[in-house]
Amino acid sequence: MKSYAIIMAGGVGARFWPYGSQKLPKQFLPIANSSDTMIQLTVKRMRELVPIEQIFIVTNAQYVNEVRKQVSRIPGENIIGEPVGRNTAPCVGLASIILKQFDERAKMVIVPADHLIQDEEEFIRTVKAGLKFVEDNDAIVTLGINPTHPETGYGYIQFLDDVFLTVEPNGSEEKVNIYRVKTFAEKPTLETAKEFLASGDFLWNSGMFIFRADVILKEIKKYLPDLHHELLKIEKDIHSNSFKNTLDKVFRQIKSISIDYGVMEKADNVYVIKGNFKWSDLGSWDEVHRVKPKDKTNNVIIGDSYVKDSENNLVLSSKGFVGLIGVDDLIIINTKEGLLICKKGRSQEVKEIVDYLKRKGLSDYL
Repeated sequence: MKSYAIIMAGGVGARFWPYGSQKLPKQFLPIANSSDTMIQLTVKRMRELVPIEQIFIVTNAQYVNEVRKQVSRIPGENIIGEPVGRNTAPCVGLASIILKQFDERAKMVIVPADHLIQDEEEFIRTVKAGLKFVEDNDAIVTLGINPTHPETGYGYIQFLDDVFLTVEPNGSEEKVNIYRVKTFAEKPTLETAKEFLASGDFLWNSGMFIFRADVILKEIKKYLPDLHHELLKIEKDIHSNSFKNTLDKVFRQIKSISIDYGVMEKADNVYVIKGNFKWSDLGSWDEVHRVKPKDKTNNVIIGDSYVKDSENNLVLSSKGFVGLIGVDDLIIINTKEGLLICKKGRSQEVKEIVDYLKRKGLSDYL
């Protein structure tokens, strides 16, 4: 029974306009504290778990060539191009039926391509514990992150206090506790997030999962029967010359739904491991400011600039010189596609600009 890493890399990066675009969303950009792009960092991290030939990347068909360019050592057949984005449940289902061809009980680690993870040794140990647990248990494991502040941009996982099982990962003397999941919570208000933090039994939902292919397909069949029915059509042609045509036709008919909402929130065999490593989904410019090194006045400045009497700003300029005088708490992103000036704390709303540009047909700015 082999382990496989599935990297989800299909996002369009709407919250990172104008630096991230539909042509080159954030997973293909060096947003973290590295010259490597987010997907390159993710592949490097997964190579600590499985051989390169056991890493699969699911992306939008329009990004397949970009994936090949950025991670050229991934076998071409391991890059799966979705004809259209249909959220994470169809993505996971598609990956599962493909891995099923190699091993019906293939162990799968599902990770997004655009997360920042520090203390990778602890991350690897945590994932190995999950893989060991699902080997002999029909379980779905999610990785929860101990919250450090009342974040409103993340979903949350509430867990039962009693330890369900303690696992000793292969190659580690330290044991890892596994807990039953009580409930999932959507992105909360600030007051609710503060209550979650104070309770001590809520974790951030990292969007990373571990399970076997046969287990997740069984759960999809139970809770998302329409999706399962469509996946069987794709699987029937998986070894035929008509596979791409079938995939294109069927995927366009599939309903868009997340694996969290479609399966995790309903299933009764969901468990969580607390991830004791620094993590961010880098879902907004505010989060970029949070994780980047700062100067003595809490500014993050990338690009040529002049800054006077200004605090707590994020400036990223790939086009021209930027000057700041007497301004605080701003996000300023300056590229050839456009200029963003946003109050810190409101960067989740940047996607509204992208929606506006789409409605107006201003594709040159996307």
